[in-house]
Amino acid sequence: MPDITRRHVLGAGAGAAVAVAVTAGAAAPTAVADDHDHDHRGGPESFDEVYRGRRIQGRATAGGHHGAGYGVLVDGVELHVMRNADGSWISVVSHYSPVPTPRAAARAAVDELQGARLVPFG
Repeated sequence: MPDITRRHVLGAGAGAAVAVAVTAGAAAPTAVADDHDHDHRGGPESFDEVYRGRRIQGRATAGGHHGAGYGVLVDGVELHVMRNADGSWISVVSHYSPVPTPRAAARAAVDELQGARLVPFG
């Protein structure tokens, strides 16, 4: 019978960690967007509001990398947002914190900016 080496133990531990992560990911609840944040076609609805003293706006656009897109502005400056494969949204400001809607992405950006001005991207 072969001796158990450190490599075997580490490999088994890594395999177990991956199995746990995959199981936890499959069992994790998905974020459910508020029904009021989607229009009748199933896409995000337009919004225009003042959040924490900042004007945030969002609407469908005709351009973008894949045809139709969605544009978000904070105080008139474009906030680059992107929809993930799982349906969540991220922005250039809060890239590692996915949220369920572009409105939530705009609000998260305002929170993250803490009063600072958004600088145009690109």
